[in-house]
Amino acid sequence: MRSLNEKCAVVGIFDHDEASKLAYFSLHALQHRGQEAAGISTSDGEKLYTIKDRGLVTQVFDTQKLNTLKGNMAIGHTRYSTAGDDSILDAQPVFARYDLGEMSIVHNGNLTNAKEVRDALIKKGAIFQTFMDTENLIHLIAKSDQHHLTDRIIDAVKKIEGAYSLVFLSRSKMFAMRDPHGFRPLSLGRVGDGYVVASETCAFDLIGAEYIRDVEPGELLIFEKGKAPQSIKVFEPTPKHCIFEYVYFARPDSNVYNQNVYEMRKAMGKALAKEQPVVADMVVPVPDGGVPAAIGYSQESGIPFEMAIMRNHYIGRTFIEPTQEMRDLKVKMKLSPINDLIRGKRLIVIDDSIVRGTTSRQIVRMLKAAGAAEVHMRISSPPTTDPCYYGVDTPDKEKLIAANMTNAEICAFIEADSLGYLSNEALLESVNGKEENYCTACFTGKYII
Repeated sequence: MRSLNEKCAVVGIFDHDEASKLAYFSLHALQHRGQEAAGISTSDGEKLYTIKDRGLVTQVFDTQKLNTLKGNMAIGHTRYSTAGDDSILDAQPVFARYDLGEMSIVHNGNLTNAKEVRDALIKKGAIFQTFMDTENLIHLIAKSDQHHLTDRIIDAVKKIEGAYSLVFLSRSKMFAMRDPHGFRPLSLGRVGDGYVVASETCAFDLIGAEYIRDVEPGELLIFEKGKAPQSIKVFEPTPKHCIFEYVYFARPDSNVYNQNVYEMRKAMGKALAKEQPVVADMVVPVPDGGVPAAIGYSQESGIPFEMAIMRNHYIGRTFIEPTQEMRDLKVKMKLSPINDLIRGKRLIVIDDSIVRGTTSRQIVRMLKAAGAAEVHMRISSPPTTDPCYYGVDTPDKEKLIAANMTNAEICAFIEADSLGYLSNEALLESVNGKEENYCTACFTGKYII
């Protein structure tokens, strides 16, 4: 069974009169983390209200729907997942009624022992409506013999393993929890007299929230009316942050793991120029992911930077489309070369990663058709050789091109004149990190769990 949570966004708003609207705008800022479904739950102290559906945030919600989401507490979610999983039941928040009342949960990440937990619960009589590992938590909390929700949440998370940034909403409280490794980001901020938690700080910027700090790995925060957030260290922190957040997923204007994503990507580009130099006329990013690294490459190499590929921003991110056919179509729809700028030139094309190789091949073909004399691909991360089990929807190993071809073979497949990757050592140095503090399993095969 494959988890359906994968790479998503979560947000929580506590003690604000416009909670549903702030959750909506926060999800809008986090739309890049998931485009298949969106949902919000709110509480007015007596009842929970939930709206969720497939589609973008702006497609799921309008003013009328937001006005029906009553209360001064809200949690929200945007989702992407694996191919074929398009049931509305698999959208979040996950809502349930149980012996202590009502509860909603949103989850970013992937539980590595989800099947074992699920099978054990089914043997004890649990009935599941979805394949989401988030639903495991609903059952674990409902079946716990603890008397208070805080204790039930702690009891539940001690039975799960893997990556999780969680936000829970009851009728009177909100809870935020991060796994002991801190795989997925989660930040705490203040908005008005209330609080906000979100997957990225770019959500804070949009709603005018003040960043306080990151939720610590292994920490449970409890939000209760009239009190400062209570912190409980459920687990000793053993940080293993997902380095792919810096490579691809996070927005450049976010601070993730206490560092600015734009600056980290620019540093990757500078390191790439040192490790993988090439004589050329211009540095060209694959928009938007390759832009900061291309700026860094240009600055370090002295080769002019040009936005020679234009992007149609009304087309979503191709990496998170469920099928290869849709990814191929969207590449053609969203990227257009500036022929007069490209014709006769030797190009260094900067992208953040190569996963399957099909998108890179389309880009190289497009540039050569536009008249480029040479196309040299440079990738601001190491080869993606292993699948992720902690919440990034990379394919199985047999579909990862770097796991099955040599560098020379990949270069021939994508039809480039040369191909160079950033080394794992230089990537870690670029993000001011040490291998023991980051999860680099997708590049090294060294799994944490």
